[in-house]
Amino acid sequence: MIYLLVVILTMLVLPLASIAVDAATHQASMLWLVGKWFVFWAVGARLLLAGLRQYFQPAFTSRDIMGVESPEVYVLVRELGGANLATGVLGLASLVAPGFVLPTAIGAAIFYTVAGVEHVRAQHRGRNETIAMVSDFFIAIVLAGFVVGTLLVER
Repeated sequence: MIYLLVVILTMLVLPLASIAVDAATHQASMLWLVGKWFVFWAVGARLLLAGLRQYFQPAFTSRDIMGVESPEVYVLVRELGGANLATGVLGLASLVAPGFVLPTAIGAAIFYTVAGVEHVRAQHRGRNETIAMVSDFFIAIVLAGFVVGTLLVER
């Protein structure tokens, strides 16, 4: 239940609330606000939290999301955690370094797409993996829309 709450908060509620507040208080394009706040929350906060959990509690990812009971996979889960920590830090840093938003969005869109595809390919997808799959594809679409929109505007 906590997992679902964290996913909903970081991938939907907090980005939308931040966009609403920012739009009401600053002059910025909606495209920029979507990129800024989804990169901060859905990439920065979400992947930082996921990375910490994967590094320090690899069993959650391997057992509760992927359905793999074997402790031998913990080394791979910890490596994924390191990659998620690195990407999460970039997402958080993008709030003070706006130049990080677009490159972080590009990398995260690719990551979330690949993760979503791998969840689709899973033979026995449980509740948590279904949540991960849906949220991965959702944020991949949001980030890809921001990237494409930004690149078209800059042409």
